[in-house]
Amino acid sequence: MGRSKHYGRVVSGLLILNKPHGITSNRALQQAKHLFFANKAGHTGSLDPLATGVLPLCFGEATKYSSHLLDADKRYQTRIQLGVRTDTCDCEGVEISRVDASAISLDQVNTALDAFRGPILQVPPMVSALKHQGRPLYKLAREGVEIERPARPVTIYSLDLLAFNQGPAAEVMLDIHCSKGTYIRSIASDLGDALGVGGHVVQLHRTQAGPFSIEQAIQLDALAAERGQQGPEVLDHHLLAVDAAIEALPKLTLEDNSAYYFMKGQGVMDLRVYRLGQQGDRVRVFRSDGRFLGLGEIGGDGLINPKRLVQSV
Repeated sequence: MGRSKHYGRVVSGLLILNKPHGITSNRALQQAKHLFFANKAGHTGSLDPLATGVLPLCFGEATKYSSHLLDADKRYQTRIQLGVRTDTCDCEGVEISRVDASAISLDQVNTALDAFRGPILQVPPMVSALKHQGRPLYKLAREGVEIERPARPVTIYSLDLLAFNQGPAAEVMLDIHCSKGTYIRSIASDLGDALGVGGHVVQLHRTQAGPFSIEQAIQLDALAAERGQQGPEVLDHHLLAVDAAIEALPKLTLEDNSAYYFMKGQGVMDLRVYRLGQQGDRVRVFRSDGRFLGLGEIGGDGLINPKRLVQSV
């Protein structure tokens, strides 16, 4: 796909990665970037080292649309241990209290879960990437500093109890479909507090991010095995189209003359835009040969204005 003046190939597209346990999202990104020998890549929202599952990676021109996945809904399956609180709300933290959770019943769990469905207010955990005066909270937490965090609105679209194992170290398995910015660790901690025994995340697996599901995801070791001693081009078939993250937006195809001026940064007239949306709405813009040009915004008088254009891909 050519080379740039920077190290690596000029390669564009979206990779749906199944992030392995025990590494950061950035480490997973760097390993994938190395396998593809790509000169530019970014991920679309961090997963904790503890977490596994869907992590969309954007290469090249696809990075221009990563914010659409940052804002997307997510879905998780999580296993929560009741009776144990940790300072990180997950099993990687330091245990701060432990009680016998044997008295917790299935009915109590189901009743407590009702409070976590729909729009809720959630206090982010201290160990998070949110910033206070420019510094990530997790760095302050490492220094023993705790900052008051205001509750933030999030939405739990669905919360299903998959399993409940009663006993001294009772466990709950949940399937959670939620809005962006939801902390599953906070749900685990708050559920434990609602039951009077505390709780923390033991396992966390993201099964969906926006339109992308775990069935589409590929593991790093599978990519490495497929590449072997071959060139990185052998992996390119795993990349989805540059506009895959915004496929839900309407599509407008311009004639070549209009496409030329659109790519020069000029708004062009096309009354068909009003079939696609209203003024201010965004659409995916293509040339007649099928080439994706970028995002356009519907303006007044039938104009489509360029908003985020791509280089040749």
